[in-house]
Amino acid sequence: MSKTVLFFPGQASQYVGMGKELYELSDEVRALYKIASSEMDFDIARLSFEGPAEELKRTRFTQPAILLHSLAVLTVLGDRLPTFDFAAGHSLGEYGALAVTGAMSFEQAIKAVVKRASLMEKACIQRPGTMAAIMGLKADQAEAICNQASAEGVVIPANYNSAIQIAISGEIVGVEKAVELAREAKAKRAMILEVGGAFHSPLMEPARAGLEEYLAQQTYQVPSRPVVANVTAQPITTADAICPLLVDQVTSPVRWAQTMKYLVGQGVNTVYEIGPGKVLSGLSRRDMKPEILVNLDTLADIKAFTTA
Repeated sequence: MSKTVLFFPGQASQYVGMGKELYELSDEVRALYKIASSEMDFDIARLSFEGPAEELKRTRFTQPAILLHSLAVLTVLGDRLPTFDFAAGHSLGEYGALAVTGAMSFEQAIKAVVKRASLMEKACIQRPGTMAAIMGLKADQAEAICNQASAEGVVIPANYNSAIQIAISGEIVGVEKAVELAREAKAKRAMILEVGGAFHSPLMEPARAGLEEYLAQQTYQVPSRPVVANVTAQPITTADAICPLLVDQVTSPVRWAQTMKYLVGQGVNTVYEIGPGKVLSGLSRRDMKPEILVNLDTLADIKAFTTA
């Protein structure tokens, strides 16, 4: 029997203007943006809709903006949301997956991501680092390269995005050495990324304690559908597992390739990406080869889906 997953994108999916039509359409969507703006003491709606793009790219802003867009899509869909069997989100997108399954309320998810984004941006300043993309090498090759490059500085695999696309993260000298070694190993591409810090690496440790303190005070529900966790690539099926997994996620690799492999093994052949961009759709097209693949990003996307 065919199964369906809802995917929620993470950082780097943002674009200026995202969510604007949904905001203008719905009082409920505007209320979500108001929650975030109040929590941030900043007009996140205006930045999302008008830019500038360089400011929107800042971790403090881009994480809440992306989550808000995903939640806006869910809000406008309402009871027209596709029936689904699993949910998963890439990095901050995991909060969207937890929200759609009722494990967190929309308001909880927004406030948690605002806190997470602020703490992570501060960690980037405390412990500067960078990331790089490596394409065309297998996971074990990338891991061996990171181990070797660690003699120069901290560097680990941070995002297992697909079977042949891995992002690495760490101290600048370590990442630069790993890029050099990857090129020597005949990687199709090895390049430093324009990011604000060393996400999903030990350099994010300064953010961990504050996030753990905040998340430990929250109440969680059992997800209505399994949420496949970034840290384990296995389903979250209990409320007690949520907080520790979200805390560990900040300093641990996102196992997205393993998540997609798990879902294929469970018979998933329909994918909906909820929110800005098509990053996860592109990865799933290559690794999962779903029979049905739908992006729900713009109002036009929603109208096309609900009138089909």
